[in-house]
Amino acid sequence: MMNKSKGKMIKGLRQALMVSVSLLVICGLLFPLVLSGISAILFPHQANGSTIEVNGEIIGAEFVGQDFTKEYFMKCRPSAYQYNTYTIDENGNEVYNDGTEFAGLASGSNNYSATNPALAERVEKDIQEFLDANPSIRIEDIPTDLLTASGSGLDPHISPASAKVQIPAIAKASGLTQEQLQQIVDKNTTGKLFGVLGEEVTNVVKVNLDIAQAMGIISK
Repeated sequence: MMNKSKGKMIKGLRQALMVSVSLLVICGLLFPLVLSGISAILFPHQANGSTIEVNGEIIGAEFVGQDFTKEYFMKCRPSAYQYNTYTIDENGNEVYNDGTEFAGLASGSNNYSATNPALAERVEKDIQEFLDANPSIRIEDIPTDLLTASGSGLDPHISPASAKVQIPAIAKASGLTQEQLQQIVDKNTTGKLFGVLGEEVTNVVKVNLDIAQAMGIISK
């Protein structure tokens, strides 16, 4: 009787083990390989990270913002991680563009509550920096999304209003006309999905690529 029960137990364990191994191979290996293969064939650009390449060199990705510091470039929304954009200082240390220590590749936000003094301090600092860079703009004319961070802290998109409000200062710094810059903004603005879902957004990374090309900083 005991041998029979032991045999059933071993058989049950063997079946459970085979099911587990089979599901592991199918779901953990075959399915990802097939899905990746199909994606690479049907959507090669997206499967490779939607990277932006200029003269054979990858300079960014369409859906990841950057911390643009030049006055002739359009600015993205605030980012808790400064879009992971860093440089190497004279001591060989990795630092953000403002000189603070690079925290390593990350995404997310600070998740400040509305009553957190650090949030008010950050917003006031961003307001002053924007007004300094855009002296023709009044504080009440600054679109809200230029003062709020996205959930990922890596979003390259801003509202068309946030793009338009930056045009006068960029025109002065770049030597391009406001009409040229508005055309660049319009070119890199996408509408609502199916005309219903989401909002109109302007891709800052692609706008700045076109600005750099129009200025002759990089070749087209």
